[in-house]
Amino acid sequence: MEFRTVLGHQHYGVRGAGDHGGRVPHAQNLPYRKPQAALSAQFAAATSPPGNLSRRRRGRGRGGRKVSKAGAGLRTLLTTLASLALLGWFGVIEAIIIRHDVNARQHEVRAAEFPAIFYLEQRGGDRICVATVIHARWAITAAHCVHETSLEPTLQTGNVFGVRVGGRDRLIDTVVVHPGYDANLTASTDLALLRFTDTSTAPVVALQTDPTELGQVATLVGWGFFGWGTTGREFSDGKIRMAVNRITEAGERLQMRFDDPRLPESDALPMEGTPGLWDSGGPALLGERGNYRLAGVAVGELEGERFSEETQGRYGAIAVYERLSRHLDWIESVVGMI
Repeated sequence: MEFRTVLGHQHYGVRGAGDHGGRVPHAQNLPYRKPQAALSAQFAAATSPPGNLSRRRRGRGRGGRKVSKAGAGLRTLLTTLASLALLGWFGVIEAIIIRHDVNARQHEVRAAEFPAIFYLEQRGGDRICVATVIHARWAITAAHCVHETSLEPTLQTGNVFGVRVGGRDRLIDTVVVHPGYDANLTASTDLALLRFTDTSTAPVVALQTDPTELGQVATLVGWGFFGWGTTGREFSDGKIRMAVNRITEAGERLQMRFDDPRLPESDALPMEGTPGLWDSGGPALLGERGNYRLAGVAVGELEGERFSEETQGRYGAIAVYERLSRHLDWIESVVGMI
């Protein structure tokens, strides 16, 4: 069974999620003043130890490779097309797909109920890719969301990227991609940390530190495509929804199967669901509301025999999440504390 990052999106004309469309208007594009030992307002793979973060050079991608504007645009397009074609690992998740026998309104929630979770970009009424605030100045998402939205080209031109978090505007000036990430390899570590220009006292989600995820029920959140288990993804209306699912495998990554409640042996949960197109980067939360722990980041879906991109998310779908308890050292090395 192959894996596909099918939770991302096609790279059309997109705009940012902030009030000014992701890219801050020119009048507000003030030069970023870099403090000593700070990360540049560009992408940096976390290959330097803490304290050597200032060595990451501006204008260079993973491994210090310099990327031109034209090259970045071509790479973004090719990478997006590749991710849409790969999905045997289908890594393009967004929005929530639910049971066919449950009222859809039960899955609708208010963004204020999840103040530390936000979408990265908006295109018309669509909300694309998700991130979770884990620190006063840092959020985490899927690395492929960085180049499947305008976040990457915005930072590469020296600008900051606007998002809406917990009811207020915040700016992202730096992305740190996991050193084990390779857009051409589905087995790579699909994680990226996003740094805000400001420090906030707004709510954050603690990380799951114990490797005890197996068998636990996770809460899933997203704004992407909606649908039902009988048909798979259907449409995108930009609404935030939640569902739950049980973690059925906890190895390098976390896996959750979308069970068909019509089967005699099914143990489908009453509010069971799975991520849909454009839910990449979304959280798998353990625990109770108000005391959630972030266990995983949505990165794709396993491609089985019945897999079809157009019906992604049907019953039997296996969602794949990066398992954060295996990456605590890397997160701590970048953030400085957990």
